[in-house]
Amino acid sequence: MLTEEVKQSIKESVLCWLATSDEKGEPNCSPKEVFTYSDNDELVIADIASPNSVANLKVNPHVCVSFIHVFKQKGFKIKGRARYFTPQCKEYPSLFSLVEPVVGRTFPVKGIILVSVTSCSPIIAPAYYLVSGTTEESQIDSAKQTYGV
Repeated sequence: MLTEEVKQSIKESVLCWLATSDEKGEPNCSPKEVFTYSDNDELVIADIASPNSVANLKVNPHVCVSFIHVFKQKGFKIKGRARYFTPQCKEYPSLFSLVEPVVGRTFPVKGIILVSVTSCSPIIAPAYYLVSGTTEESQIDSAKQTYGV
């Protein structure tokens, strides 16, 4: 499910957003700065400061993760089931090795959220299909102007 296009988008994205829900069904959506993939069917997200997300995963493993390239305004929405691994888990070292190149020693990693992907769909800014002639280049130029880059 994680095609080369999706993997490239993950590499180009600065943040992903992890959506979870608690035992009452109340939603929580929080940014995650350190994330990558492990293979064609799994996302790996570092738990740096995610107490609500981790608590929610214990009662409901169904999650949604989204990420976009901020200038291209394209990305993906991934749904799946999440599992949580603490440093005491035997799987932790191999999972941590995937996020270590991204996080280095900048932040302490409390655990790893592993998402088994069940679906993946594109996120595309409406301008791509509503404004004739919109290209990635024009979206990048427009976003750079908006952000003063």
